[in-house]
Parts: sequence; C-alpha cells; structure tokens
Amino acid sequence: GSELAGTAVRHGLALAKAVGAKVTALTVEGSFDVYTVPASRVYEMSEAFAQHAERAKAHAQKILDGVAEQARAAGVVCEIVQVEQDHPYEGIIETAEQRGCDLIVMASHGRSGIAAIVLGSVTTKVLTHTKIPVLVCH
Repeated sequence: GSELAGTAVRHGLALAKAVGAKVTALTVEGSFDVYTVPASRVYEMSEAFAQHAERAKAHAQKILDGVAEQARAAGVVCEIVQVEQDHPYEGIIETAEQRGCDLIVMASHGRSGIAAIVLGSVTTKVLTHTKIPVLVCH
C-alpha cells in the first residue's frame, strides 16, 4: 500500500517480464489476539475485532487487485494470495516455499538505530530466516 511497496512491485514486475517469470503477489495480515483484551470486555470487543478484520481484508484485496492490474498491463502472469499469520515474515517465507518461488521481492523502509530495534523489520526477519534469495527495494 505504501509508495515504497509500489516501488518494489514495479521492480518485481519489470524483472519478471524481463525473464518471463510469473509473480505471486502476497499480503500477510496478523491475526487478532483476544487475550490482550480484559475478560470483561471480550464480548463487546468481538464485533470491533471482526469489523477491523473485514476492513483489513478488504484493504489487502484492493492492494492485490492493483498489483494484478499492473501485472496484466505489463503482460506478466500474476497470482494473488492473502495469508493470515501471527508473524508476517513466516507467512511470506511459508508461502514462497509452498509455491516454489525463486525470488522474494520486498520493500524496506531502511530504519536504523533505535527505530529498527524497537519496530523490528519484517524484511530483516525474512532475510534472516529464508533460503530463497531476496531482492530488497528501498
């Protein structure tokens, strides 16, 4: 959804077109943990959780539809996938492995110092835990 992610999409599609590869466009949503809500509020919060999950899924679908349209315009075969996984990096790696992907293309905000430590980085975790090559765009 970000401008940076758009850059990664453009680079990934250009590379796929150049080598005649197909693309799997992926969004990974974390699941919601009701254990973080006080027991007395679980019932009232369940509807809010459900609404948020539906909005997140619709937003992810909108992003994926945009990627699929860009792929069609570029003449690249594209499959879109939505995954729910508590740890997004695991969802990325598992999906790439299951689908036999040769390359993972990701965006990175390039945070450093305290911001990187506090916020972590899905990209860093993918780089650390996968055996599949990763192209990082920033």
